[in-house]
Amino acid sequence: MGLLGCSTSAPPLVHFASKTAQIPLESSDSKESSESLRKLVQDRCPSLFTPFEPKWWLNNGHIQTTFSVFADISQVDNVWYRRQNLELVDGGTLGLDFAPIDDAGLSDDTPIIVVLHGLTGGSYEPYIKSILIHATKPVNKGGLGFRAVVPHSRGCGGVPITSTKFYSAGGTDDFRQALIYISHRYPRAKLLGLGFSLGSNIMTRYIAQEGEKCRLSSACVLANPWDLAANSDILSGTFVGRNVYNNALGTNLMNVAKQHHEALMADPSLPIAKALAPLMSISQMTLTNFDKVFLSQVGGPPPQFPYATVNEYYNAMSSHECVGDVRIPYLAINSADDPVVQYVPMDGAGNGYAVMVLTSGGGHLGWFNDASGKDRWTTKPVLEWLTLMGREVVAKSGSERGHAIVLGEDGFLRNEGGDERLGCKECEGGGLINGNSGVEGLRKGL
Repeated sequence: MGLLGCSTSAPPLVHFASKTAQIPLESSDSKESSESLRKLVQDRCPSLFTPFEPKWWLNNGHIQTTFSVFADISQVDNVWYRRQNLELVDGGTLGLDFAPIDDAGLSDDTPIIVVLHGLTGGSYEPYIKSILIHATKPVNKGGLGFRAVVPHSRGCGGVPITSTKFYSAGGTDDFRQALIYISHRYPRAKLLGLGFSLGSNIMTRYIAQEGEKCRLSSACVLANPWDLAANSDILSGTFVGRNVYNNALGTNLMNVAKQHHEALMADPSLPIAKALAPLMSISQMTLTNFDKVFLSQVGGPPPQFPYATVNEYYNAMSSHECVGDVRIPYLAINSADDPVVQYVPMDGAGNGYAVMVLTSGGGHLGWFNDASGKDRWTTKPVLEWLTLMGREVVAKSGSERGHAIVLGEDGFLRNEGGDERLGCKECEGGGLINGNSGVEGLRKGL
């Protein structure tokens, strides 16, 4: 559906399937217990049904979005991480940022929030820290006492690119490899998915692809762009959309590629080097044009790439048709005045595992109640959802936790019987990461 023109004082639209899934619950005795997802959300996530009521001057999706990008709120929520770099079979590197940095007192079955950032973001993003500052704080200090980890897209968050492969709008293999490592390191922990913007799209696609074998126990996705072609067309159809948002998103993504041009262009004969070369002298570019000339052509390996048109690429990378295949409790939150995402599939494909929420305001990754940067509407409902899924819902066991993991003679962890081209192992680099900084040359909040 297209976005609704409703007052920001209206309560969110919350859509459940006519019959929601029965969710097994932890019990203090041996008796099995379960409850419908609808009742669990209504009882345990009351903040989800409260209106978004910001200060009067933040009562606009454009203002919410630009405040998220331009306001200096990097120091609002102080989070540090411990980075573990992973070498991939294809020679690439993933950076996984874990919090809290002192987790010696946490048991090995402590729930882990697995976070995917937006288009060009990283663990330093204020929208991520606004959740993790509370989720990773010890229980005796008012937090949830959970672990969290932020896997980065290649080249994002200060992670080096060490191969000639970049990332795409909907590729799931890097996330799949990160989850192999996390599951191997913490085999008894529930993995709770949390996605933002493009990370929501990738997470949704992974969940749908894996079905019953999904390593995540639940997922919450915010500001998912869903139908990339539809939202791109809408964004390109207005002056502000084309010249402000589309341009900011495209320039940020192009700058990530340019920052790593030496690695991506190491072999001038490769298609990715030929595609990047003419972009090196360009200072600005819309996301649509960047996707057209670069990602739709070299965003992944053949035979899937290249695509004949950018819309073919968008259709292949979108997640709006994936919701029906989700088999874990799944909460999606979008804003009706998001200037970047203006198409939202509110019916949730009739899936009993999906809860679809549309707030009346909040912009793109905003939802600020005031100018402090510390008070966002989304914080309470997301934490309530994580508490429910982390503490009350029965953990997956055995094959429900995903494919068995095997250690190959080459030292790489892989899914048993899976694609031999996918695998990971620990490598050098990483260390302590200041989540209150950022990456030079890139705007936050996207």
